[in-house]
Amino acid sequence: MVTETMSMMNFDYSETQKMVAESARDFAQQYILPHVMKWDEAQTFPVEVFKKAGEFGFMGVLVPEELGGSGLGYHEYIAILEEISKVDPSIGLSVAAHNSLCTNHILSFGNEEQKHRWIPKLATAEWIGAWGLTEHNTGSDAGGMNTTAVKDGDDWVLNGAKNFITHGKSGDIAVVIARTGEKGDSHGMTAFAVEKGTPGFTSGKKENKLGMRASETAELIFSDCRIPDANRLGEVGDGFVQSMKVLDGGRISIGALSLGIAKGAYEAALKYSKERVQFGKPICEFQGISFKLADMATEIEASELLLHKAAFLKNEGRPMTKLSAMSKMYASEVCVKVANEAVQIHGGYGYTKDFPVEKFYRDSKLCTIGEGTTEIQKLVISRNILK
Repeated sequence: MVTETMSMMNFDYSETQKMVAESARDFAQQYILPHVMKWDEAQTFPVEVFKKAGEFGFMGVLVPEELGGSGLGYHEYIAILEEISKVDPSIGLSVAAHNSLCTNHILSFGNEEQKHRWIPKLATAEWIGAWGLTEHNTGSDAGGMNTTAVKDGDDWVLNGAKNFITHGKSGDIAVVIARTGEKGDSHGMTAFAVEKGTPGFTSGKKENKLGMRASETAELIFSDCRIPDANRLGEVGDGFVQSMKVLDGGRISIGALSLGIAKGAYEAALKYSKERVQFGKPICEFQGISFKLADMATEIEASELLLHKAAFLKNEGRPMTKLSAMSKMYASEVCVKVANEAVQIHGGYGYTKDFPVEKFYRDSKLCTIGEGTTEIQKLVISRNILK
């Protein structure tokens, strides 16, 4: 029993996981780091970088090899997102949204024809994916959505709009949740895949954001958009239930993004604290700074452990809604706190764009909002522990 328990409690990365992390680190250093501030200031969505990420296998991490993916699990997925997000969280965010939302929804709920039709293009980044649940007046209240899908012969006709959609303009395909029943009915929504270029399907306003500025966020607009029933994902009325399952994995993604931000900000602050001399010694030797660093390091470690426990449950196919919500909530709040402290440790220089911590600070806040706010995570957790 002791031997079995110890083997289950191995916290070291396997050789494969180490190689995956190293590959993502090298990719980020070579293809992302030189362009971070240029993309941020111009709000450029660098499609070519995602095509390159596809060559590395980072755009189909969880997709089986027979469908063109990397065939990896959630521990490797966390490692990839962490390493990319340590360099540029906005790129990490787009990699996460592509993998865990659009691609994973089709992979999880599409039929075999749909999987073979769309997944290989997504896994290689030939196509960029988007996922549409949120609307202008229905953020956390997804059941109140106004976008409708009405059956007309062998087709469905979509009308409405989605808001805050990652890759809303540049995406080649979007998984969209539309109302096919009554408002407020959790079984009154259905998922559809809509390809770019479909008549009646357009993009709208691109958001001008505080952070994550190289990750495109825009509206999706549907005006008498006609799609065949062959584009319906799963059964009629299952769209909301599917979305909640997709978001379970998506929360691990945002947790990994948060972990990368926290580590990037912490490492920058640690380095600066050793180099910055005041009153004749490095500022890391002052208790006020060293205690900040101690808290940051401890909370990052706790975030990482929570995330990998959630990943373990996900890989095993075990219930993990509570753990995914916990890991997302905790890691996202920690990344905001760590980024804030990193700016504080840098002092006035932390408020300038000459050091990376100001961008980590701006980027971090999205993590407590996207894919379910901190308040929604607490609702999910409390419902699970009070069952």
